[in-house]
Amino acid sequence: MATSSSVTTRQVRVLVVDDQAVFLRVARSLIAATPGFEQVGEAASGPEALRLTADLRPDLVLVDVRMPGMDGLETARRLADIDPGAVIVLVSVDPVPELPVSVSSARAATHVRKQDLNRRALQDLWRAHGTAAG
Repeated sequence: MATSSSVTTRQVRVLVVDDQAVFLRVARSLIAATPGFEQVGEAASGPEALRLTADLRPDLVLVDVRMPGMDGLETARRLADIDPGAVIVLVSVDPVPELPVSVSSARAATHVRKQDLNRRALQDLWRAHGTAAG
């Protein structure tokens, strides 16, 4: 029997952007295992992420900082232009102080180290930053 909260709560639509197949698989499993979240797409490059965002209008976009060609920082800036309501989160193995620019100048909500991304972290990210988008 569905409760009223499960009827009115919509899934958080997630797009994952990373050039490494291993991380894409891990993120896919993580999102599938996290209640309230669904993966609507994945992209292996910045230009692909821009196209998918325009088509899919995800609520949350996880963007790898280090990608060949258009890096994640430039991708995040352009994603914010395409869909200002999307919550953009930079992901990297590097801690924030080692990023080449600040998270806010990349127009992202925050940064999460890949190794710290888990179900609770995903839910906490959405609670902290998703109210404007959701």
